[in-house]
Amino acid sequence: MKTAIASAAAACAAALYAAEIPQEAEALDAPSPIRFNAGADVRIRQEIVHNAPQASGGVLGRPGVYRGKTKNQFRFRPDVWMELKMGENWRIYTRVSDEFRYGLVQRNKNQEWPCEAVLDNFYIEGKGIFDGFLDLRIGRQDMYKLFGLDHIFVDGTPGDGSATVHTDMIKLALHVDEKSWIDLFALYNPDQDELRWGTRRSRHLSKTGYGRSEREMDDWGFGAIWNSSIGLLDYQLFWIQKDTAAYRRDGVKHARRQTNLVGAKLVPRWTKEFSTPLELMSQVGKNGEDDTLAAWAAYAGVDWKKATDSTFKPYWNGGVLFMSGDKDAASEDNGRHAWDPMWYRGVDDSEMFLFGSLYGCGWWSNQINLKNTLGMEFGYRHRAQIMAGPMWAETKDGVGGGDGRYKGFLTQLRYDFPLFIADKNKGGRFEIFGHVLGEFFNPGDYFATDKPAYFVRWQIDLRF
Repeated sequence: MKTAIASAAAACAAALYAAEIPQEAEALDAPSPIRFNAGADVRIRQEIVHNAPQASGGVLGRPGVYRGKTKNQFRFRPDVWMELKMGENWRIYTRVSDEFRYGLVQRNKNQEWPCEAVLDNFYIEGKGIFDGFLDLRIGRQDMYKLFGLDHIFVDGTPGDGSATVHTDMIKLALHVDEKSWIDLFALYNPDQDELRWGTRRSRHLSKTGYGRSEREMDDWGFGAIWNSSIGLLDYQLFWIQKDTAAYRRDGVKHARRQTNLVGAKLVPRWTKEFSTPLELMSQVGKNGEDDTLAAWAAYAGVDWKKATDSTFKPYWNGGVLFMSGDKDAASEDNGRHAWDPMWYRGVDDSEMFLFGSLYGCGWWSNQINLKNTLGMEFGYRHRAQIMAGPMWAETKDGVGGGDGRYKGFLTQLRYDFPLFIADKNKGGRFEIFGHVLGEFFNPGDYFATDKPAYFVRWQIDLRF
């Protein structure tokens, strides 16, 4: 079924490209519209995490894996990519990635060299088709912050951490006028990736992160987003449906889940420097045949960045993120009535909590997260920032083992720096850059422990 859909979509894209060829071939003396490009990247990082908080009951998380212990590992990720541009409107892009790890404290042979190479991206893209009416992208592509909906689309493959963030998607944009367009999409995230080359040990690594080494823990979805603006106000109205296949984790069976989300994002841009984004979202759906669900989420923030030609550009982002919870999460229903994060399952709110998730890998839910980010840009790939704020549970569910709702206070420091920058004016591409990052979490009465937790990472990137 998935193969048939992908083949039909690729055939449609090829037909659309063929329809555009006569317009591009009118000038026979013009340079060739076919252009090829390729390159590679290497990412090297070391991560240390200690005392990451966990669910105490063992029903939702993995109890005791990191609490009181230290995880210390090296991660190596080489990428190779190729791009074929065809005229001004079309291109084909592909990328193959591999990430292998080496644990200094706890070794996991399933993720050691050579682990597995995966087809990380492979899509055909068309822009400005039919006199600018249609944009499309069909195939495997990165999901991170698609459509500008930062709290819905982040990672289609959270099970492998940040090794990949792709999804298999058909994405269309229909332009109604200069200020309005409709985004349409359909996506599929298989838990067991068949487009991979690796060892037998790495074959059953979970991509969606719902369970452990079980097949068919896939999710899929589709939706529509209306984008427009009125005066100073940019806004989006959206409906999205997500389905999750039935699966089993830690001996607990989870029924097939269907979630329908409706929402609005409003961004008044008061000046070139200052805006106040607001998001309101509601979910209804069902777990299995008879169990219904209803949940909600909201975000209110303030964004400011100094508009200046100076090398130094200060910025500040402040906001509060609400995600509803489930009071019976620890005792009865494993949190299935709480907010479903959809594909917001990454590290935007914390690197540490991807390791120490309460409800599953990257499963952000039941939280009131007050976050402030203050930073300064010093130039290309050069910045420093601090992110800090308290976190509460929206609902007292007992998952953390404590008797309260205060989860704790999280602080993150990050410094990005360039080591060698390419001269783009001379066609240079080789670059070396990196960052160092540290997180410190002081737990509150929501957890059964008062031991502070920390996460530290250094990273070097080489781009060829």
